[in-house]
Amino acid sequence: MYQAVLTRRYLTSKIMPLLAMAAVTLSVGTVLVTWSVMGGFLEQLVNAGRSLIGDAKITWPNTGFPYSDELIEMLEADDRVEAAAPLIETFGVINLPDDKVQGVQIQGIDPEQFLDVVGDGEGGGGFAESIWWRRIDKPVRLDKDAEDPRLDTLAPLGDSSWEELEQSGLTLTEPDGEAAAMLGVHVSGFNYRTPTGFYRPQPPIQATPDGGIRYLTNVWLPNDEITLHVMPLVAGGRGIDVTTRTIPVANEFFTGLFEIDSKVVMVRLDLLQRMLDMQESERIDPDSPRERFNPETGEIEQLEPRVIGVTPERVTTILIRGAKGVDADNELKPAVEELYAQFAARHPREVPPAGSILIRSWRELNATKIAAVEKETGLVLFVFGLVCFTTVFLVLAIFWSMVSEKTRDIGILRSMGASTAGVAWLWLRYGAIIGLVGGVLGLAMALLIVTNINEIHEWMGQNLGLVIWDPAVYLFVEIPTDLDPKKAGVVVGAAVLTCLLGAAIPAWRAGAMDPVKALRFE
Repeated sequence: MYQAVLTRRYLTSKIMPLLAMAAVTLSVGTVLVTWSVMGGFLEQLVNAGRSLIGDAKITWPNTGFPYSDELIEMLEADDRVEAAAPLIETFGVINLPDDKVQGVQIQGIDPEQFLDVVGDGEGGGGFAESIWWRRIDKPVRLDKDAEDPRLDTLAPLGDSSWEELEQSGLTLTEPDGEAAAMLGVHVSGFNYRTPTGFYRPQPPIQATPDGGIRYLTNVWLPNDEITLHVMPLVAGGRGIDVTTRTIPVANEFFTGLFEIDSKVVMVRLDLLQRMLDMQESERIDPDSPRERFNPETGEIEQLEPRVIGVTPERVTTILIRGAKGVDADNELKPAVEELYAQFAARHPREVPPAGSILIRSWRELNATKIAAVEKETGLVLFVFGLVCFTTVFLVLAIFWSMVSEKTRDIGILRSMGASTAGVAWLWLRYGAIIGLVGGVLGLAMALLIVTNINEIHEWMGQNLGLVIWDPAVYLFVEIPTDLDPKKAGVVVGAAVLTCLLGAAIPAWRAGAMDPVKALRFE
């Protein structure tokens, strides 16, 4: 009973313990806000990366492998796999309407199967929502004046409607049925990203033969064409020729990862297969005669090559989406490896062996980016943790001073029968309450800041001119946050332990006091 009474009295009658509590509150709040923002950034990064690859990926680059339909059928028959889709990944060059030539990564996709894998993500996101030029009903949060061209009833340039543009992007097909391409929103350089986070088409600049420049005022990619150049490869990676096609642009996409949005061009799988000579074709007997001498006419005649079979179409990649609740690293990847081994056993010497094929989960494919953000998060938290650890010394100094001040009180308690452990526990309890109350207040402060962080940041930009998170630089319209309850529990628990550690030495000193000497203390 005396411990509760004295703890409440000391806590409310002295300002120094309240200062220690304020220090704990600020420390907990700072760490949680930092951890929340860094965690939110990592989550955004991961979700943006998964919007193009799904949960796992089978890859045999360059020449690819056949019988992808059979492998996809085997994968989708497994309960651990939700969907799978074929893909071709290669490098190429595009010519833009302003005559600019740019190297890009080209992806050939089957739109329907591709969207089955990455079309919708957790919480309703996914690649389908990455299509940029589509009608939106409300502006992005920072667009207070509703200036985003996607809010208009009509598309900004051309005769296409928003519905036609979105459908063309989803199918990579023009309304007239022609195969089309879709570019990352930064590939062309034709789109200006405003400080409020949306894109506005701007006139591209074209260099003239006399060294000057001119503006192409009527160019807008979803209303224009690009010229695509790719090089088919044979076994061993040797190029045989360059294939060129002029393709209309269906739409542009935005994932939030600059290296994707500035480098990737998507086309239909069947189109890229034809350009790379990876489509189904007749297999010709190399030993069959190509010409013969006709003794009747005395001329050399060309012979039709002898067909001995069919070469199946090839792809370089299979994208895989795991069933709900299936862990990509520990469950999905082993299942895919097992299924591919069965597939390879069916087609020996026709497909890459099981030990050679590249099978990676989404986390392994994004390991470099994820590790970089995780290391940065760990470093920032370590630095803030060191700063917050000063709370130990603050509590120690305050409690040491209070123990010295309350020496006579301690002597009275001891003379009335209070045990050494009881007196020590009085101060440890005092420190634990300071840590717990300060931690809870810090959690409340962090929750308040994280919930309103974008509004706070906007106010700082408008009134103080301080813009930390510029949407034109970071490519996320809003500051991402992720206040995990487990992380909050860890930080609040650490605050309590920190205060207990700071109170430990003064508590030991108080408990070890000689009651006679304590009563004589002046």
